[in-house]
Amino acid sequence: MPDGSSAGPPKISGDYPVGLEAEERLHDDRVVLFRPIRHTDSDAMTAFHESLSARSVYRRFFFAHPRLSEGEVERFTHVDYVDRMAFVVVDDGRIVGVGRYERLKGTDEAEVAFVVTDTYQRQGIGALLLDHLADAGRGQGITRFTAQTLSENRDMIGVFLASGFPVVTSSEGGTVTVRFPIEPTDGYVEARERRSSRSTLGASETPDGPHATGTR
Repeated sequence: MPDGSSAGPPKISGDYPVGLEAEERLHDDRVVLFRPIRHTDSDAMTAFHESLSARSVYRRFFFAHPRLSEGEVERFTHVDYVDRMAFVVVDDGRIVGVGRYERLKGTDEAEVAFVVTDTYQRQGIGALLLDHLADAGRGQGITRFTAQTLSENRDMIGVFLASGFPVVTSSEGGTVTVRFPIEPTDGYVEARERRSSRSTLGASETPDGPHATGTR
């Protein structure tokens, strides 16, 4: 089922991990802030979701969902920074991207998802969100990520395949499931270094095109 529909109230946020904040340079040379989400981001999260195109929303939720409910906004913005983690990408005071993971209960595996507003796609944000989520997850004992995306969303699948992680994919019913360990292998470190060195390349030279992952 799409993220945000789980029963029960969200966990109360723990101490805000200010040490996870970082500025990153995008492919067009803009510098934006990647930071953990805060419970005070409710209005900004609502505005971000409403800024997404119908196509991006569908790729994220797998159905038309033009507005978030109050419960979804609360759940998305209230995380414990341990089993449930989310990063926002902020430029000029606006959220332009969101990535999150949620640990599968009783395991060291987490489901990961992210979405980027349409005008900021093809700038490398998806790959950077995956890097930040993996860094945070490893610090909380998570060893593996899983994600689902639509089969037609080749751009998003390309982000995972280009990550440097040893990704395994499977397809069923119009969706693709990806699974991979998040240990920083030599291949991942090399791919991450290439992403850093490509920070000023044009969008057409990157696999990070229009995308959003959904999660069940």
